[in-house]
Amino acid sequence: MGEKGGNRRLPIIIGMFEAQSIAIQIEKISPNRPLTHDLFKSFAEHVHVVILEVVISDLKEGVFYSRIVCSDGATTFDIDARPSDAIAIGLRFGVPIFTVESVLSEAGIILSDLDEAESEAEEEEDDEDEDTDSDLPRPSRSQPEAREPSGQVSLDELTKMLAQALEKEDYEKAAKIRDELNKRNG
Repeated sequence: MGEKGGNRRLPIIIGMFEAQSIAIQIEKISPNRPLTHDLFKSFAEHVHVVILEVVISDLKEGVFYSRIVCSDGATTFDIDARPSDAIAIGLRFGVPIFTVESVLSEAGIILSDLDEAESEAEEEEDDEDEDTDSDLPRPSRSQPEAREPSGQVSLDELTKMLAQALEKEDYEKAAKIRDELNKRNG
């Protein structure tokens, strides 16, 4: 999370499943079945509760706390939540995500520090990428007709691969395939 109009970032470590749920929403991927955060949104909408905002509200002994601020039209109320869940839900509702100054002051990282770490990580990734092929999946050797003369996977094959990745709930692979499709169609 980044400070609006500033250079501080709030590094919140989250679990793999929550990160995947957040990434799915950011990447606008529609899973075949609703994830837990999608279920929460459907339920809230069904009972006419709207989410107003998410607030990363406290930091105690290295643990972040958050609230989801809700309204049923007559009453505004808070729901305690883990920040990872609150962020995933906030993204689904398209609401602002805030933190308080005390949390940002205590745990915030200055952007220049983050830039240096990211630059080092990108350099390491570039070195690794030179030794490996693209992360984009390739058709099996039993399907040579799927390759175009340029050696690329055909659009039809990419579309099939996207459907398979979504069916297997491999959303990271699905996002890469979707990006390739968009690049070719774009």
